[in-house]
Amino acid sequence: MIDLHCHLLPGVDDGSKSMDISLKLANDAVRDGIDYALLTPHHMNGVYLNHKKAVIQQTQEFQMELDRHKIPLKVFPGQEVRINGDLLTALDQDDILFADEGGQYLMLEFPDDDIPNYTSNMIYELMQRGIIPVIVHPERNTKIMKQPDILYDLLNEGCLSQITASSYVGIFGHKVQKFSKQLIQAGQVYIFASDAHNLPNRKYEMRKAFHKLRREFGEDLTNELEENAKSIINGDFVLPHELQPIKSKKKRWGLFW
Repeated sequence: MIDLHCHLLPGVDDGSKSMDISLKLANDAVRDGIDYALLTPHHMNGVYLNHKKAVIQQTQEFQMELDRHKIPLKVFPGQEVRINGDLLTALDQDDILFADEGGQYLMLEFPDDDIPNYTSNMIYELMQRGIIPVIVHPERNTKIMKQPDILYDLLNEGCLSQITASSYVGIFGHKVQKFSKQLIQAGQVYIFASDAHNLPNRKYEMRKAFHKLRREFGEDLTNELEENAKSIINGDFVLPHELQPIKSKKKRWGLFW
């Protein structure tokens, strides 16, 4: 199993605060069935800056500690990159890490409650550079929850999407769980990832999520999501889905809505 989104590097963001905690999280990952993990500290989100060279070095040091403690987890350097006006400059300065070594798949984060008005233009610019954004945890973005056509349009433009496993199994509440299932039904989910932090309710739920997916949607889709994670980290082609829109509910107030 491959996890393309987690916060295991010690002392760099809101994930692990120490090497001991990182090793505990790594053990948790292995117990949940994860063999490979892309380490994705927050980058350029207004709070954290985790530059490419530093993340590569920290990942190498963490792998040495994993090996020394005989924890069978292989880790790779990455970033969870917040969409921002300086992103293209950071790409020009070679300060961005991708999910694959070929620089094709970018793990892209939006603010929790907003989609910037320049998003479509930024996606276009990234696509012109041969970069495919993988939109992380859209099921927890409150604006996308209210206006699901936003994600639908971005996926139609060529983006991919990553749902947090714990969202699908209900850790973030019923609304997020329901929306996660709607996205899956609509073909708007390409991979699961843990988004594990050293925070309450931010643990590994990958095995549970895949078991639930297999039960609700069958073996073919489950295998597809697992293969998509492998394709992304290898820089291989991911087959686009046939997408269905999700209708947002309109509230009626008297004669007006």
